[in-house]
Amino acid sequence: MIVTSTCRVLSVVVALTVLSGCAATPQDHGANTTQDDYFSRKLPGLPGEWDPMMSHVDNPILEARRLGDPPPGLVREALLAQHDQWAGTPYRLGGTTRRGIDCSALVQQIFSDTFLVDLPRTTGDQVLAGDQVAREELKPGDLVFFRPPGVYRHVGIYVGDGRFFHASTSRGVMISELDNSYWQRYYWQARRTLEPTTLAQRLLASREG
Repeated sequence: MIVTSTCRVLSVVVALTVLSGCAATPQDHGANTTQDDYFSRKLPGLPGEWDPMMSHVDNPILEARRLGDPPPGLVREALLAQHDQWAGTPYRLGGTTRRGIDCSALVQQIFSDTFLVDLPRTTGDQVLAGDQVAREELKPGDLVFFRPPGVYRHVGIYVGDGRFFHASTSRGVMISELDNSYWQRYYWQARRTLEPTTLAQRLLASREG
């Protein structure tokens, strides 16, 4: 009986580790290592949501379809639109829905729903996807990884202007600044799964599908 109980406990621990594979431990978000304030779409430089009734000139999706050559800037717009949908969703280790989600699950769902790209479930596997890129060469759609103290790693999606979209363990889904002292301290690396132009093409394909 003792052996059986021990095995069950170990199975639960292993399952949680495999499912999540992201996030910092709670104590990493204390007063001495504070994450930055929440960023909303109302900040300067963050455009509003797309209106499907816009003209070709005002609507980047319609304009890209008309020209037949999707600009990489569509990736940023799509990520900000996804942020609008997910903003405020609480963090939950192992979660995959708007009731609660962890960082790697958010990244996986955004890439699947927006760009028709299948990414692995955990940060441990996501950090092996694509090619590594230097921080000064980041482009919207790149994955950014962090190594806070503890066993878990954290991942988000770069949206441009030094900001990234992620599921924060303390504040839920939000946009943060890479130059914030907390994230700057634990920055690890960045990966590019696909070039922005390719992501933009897949974005248009997902809208048409």
